Amino acid sequence: MGNIVVGEVVFFSVVIPTYNRKPILEKCLRAMETQKLTNGNLETASGTCVEGYEVVLVDDGSTDGTLEWLETHKSEFPHVRTFRQDHKGPAAARNLGVEKAVGDTIVFIDSDLVVTENFLQAHANALSQGKEKLASDKPGEACTKGERIFTYGEVINTCNFDNPTSEPYKITDFSAAFFATGNVAIAKHWLEEAGLFDTSFQLYGWEDLELGVRLKKLGLKLIKCPDAVGFHWHPPFNLEQIPRLIDKEIQRGRMGVLFYQKHPTWEVRMMIQMTWLHRLLWGILSLNGFLNERTMAPFLQWLIQQGKPQLALEIARIFLNWYNVKGVYEAYGQGVGSRE
Repeated sequence: MGNIVVGEVVFFSVVIPTYNRKPILEKCLRAMETQKLTNGNLETASGTCVEGYEVVLVDDGSTDGTLEWLETHKSEFPHVRTFRQDHKGPAAARNLGVEKAVGDTIVFIDSDLVVTENFLQAHANALSQGKEKLASDKPGEACTKGERIFTYGEVINTCNFDNPTSEPYKITDFSAAFFATGNVAIAKHWLEEAGLFDTSFQLYGWEDLELGVRLKKLGLKLIKCPDAVGFHWHPPFNLEQIPRLIDKEIQRGRMGVLFYQKHPTWEVRMMIQMTWLHRLLWGILSLNGFLNERTMAPFLQWLIQQGKPQLALEIARIFLNWYNVKGVYEAYGQGVGSRE
């Protein structure tokens, strides 16, 4: 047995915004209550000891009885602290969660994410290993640069409500995002130094990636953490969802323009699909809009009936992305990225 060395000690605050997601939120919170942590000394040359954790749940004005349900089941969720705000969106909810958090390290997940039992310990280990690697690569900057990291776990999409953690990883689960709040751990003080989330992103999309741009400017580095796995549940795709999905793409286009107004770079233009390449690509793939929610409905319904709702959704992204690109250029032409 090797020498017992005490590693770094952290206390996690898991910040979860929620809005009318009570059924899947129950699975999310139960998974957070079953975390297996390395307490005490570590029998390794390095590592991180998780001193403890809390779950900071911010209800964004839910109308489905979320907080009432939690109140009647509070004995089952000893780690959960709840806060409520009027419906202001996830950016404001996460900011409130960070403000109320007592931990030195913030973990962001969504309320429709079900994590594995080693989720928090995996983030802790990756943070420790990342700091050691950066310190060894640039020893002269260890004090100032060693902590400029955050970890990003793996998110697997699933529509299996009964057993969401049974879903295998798929190529469509890959994400190239620098900072996304579906599964990320970061020191609280870096969020505060960056200025937290911009609450002017009141519609759908981009508030987390915009914060990521500011974190990157502070010199933070992304450390991938594939062992911290979360399963992102969404209901199986059906045709009734299409109007809402189209509306989300239009909203995402408007928020993308707001993103670009704050950071007018080519990188952001690529992220929000505001380039001639994206306009050409989705214009060609959708046959200039001919392939849309009406013309493709019979084929999509056939796929759903064949038990392939996920494939149907991926094919529907042909016209959903076309709506997004059109939304971006329409909002940019109006010179606005948010509601007046």
